[in-house]
Amino acid sequence: MSSPILFVRERNQIGQGDKKPRYAVVGIVGTDLKINVNHIRKSELEQIADKIDGEIVYLTREKEENDQD
Repeated sequence: MSSPILFVRERNQIGQGDKKPRYAVVGIVGTDLKINVNHIRKSELEQIADKIDGEIVYLTREKEENDQD
């Protein structure tokens, strides 16, 4: 069996220095793990991945022409 993979993306409405979790879990493959929070910190993701011998895939979002970001 392959190692578990956690797919996450960075939240849009978080600025530098905010004391809020920066990532949202999009999906998980290869494990029965259930994450019961909407947003999660990078350090927490890394601890989970370490415990389940998995990896984290950080998804990127392509900017559209009319994006304000």
